[in-house]
Amino acid sequence: MYKILIVVDMQNDFIEGSLGTPEAGAIVDKVVERIERANGELVLFTQDTHQTDYLQTPEGKKLPVEHCIEGTHGWQINPRIKQAWQSNGDIIIRAELKENTFTKPVFGSTALVKFLENISDDIEEVELLGLCTDICVISNAIMIKNTLPDIKISVNKDCCAGVTPKSHQEALNVMTMCQIDVI
Repeated sequence: MYKILIVVDMQNDFIEGSLGTPEAGAIVDKVVERIERANGELVLFTQDTHQTDYLQTPEGKKLPVEHCIEGTHGWQINPRIKQAWQSNGDIIIRAELKENTFTKPVFGSTALVKFLENISDDIEEVELLGLCTDICVISNAIMIKNTLPDIKISVNKDCCAGVTPKSHQEALNVMTMCQIDVI
């Protein structure tokens, strides 16, 4: 049995790029520290992934800001966060996953949820952190809770940032109502 730490969309475009915010930049050090403390945990990443036709997609029409275009600098996971993961010799690496990462074209990752469901007998607890609390973190947390209702699911509020501080707090409130622990 092991703990899963899910690092949601800690990508350059959400931290310093086209959709970056001061709040997102402010959690990078905390996320690095949390990954460095991930001893014996399976650390997984999600990576928002769009193509060059993003502005023509349903999401692009509602949020007409190009971001996380596959292969660009903005699409990459923040280098400090990636380095913390690569340097931590006490974490679990899954050979079947490329760098323990799930790319996703939408807010929640169905592939991540399916992966967790397949290893659910080995999961003690799932902790999520990252960006944005009010979009992708909440989407993944609720999808996981709905699929694995008997496993403890938590969100690390100090290692998350929303689009705004208000929407961050609102998302934490909703997750609490959905029996996801906010730590």
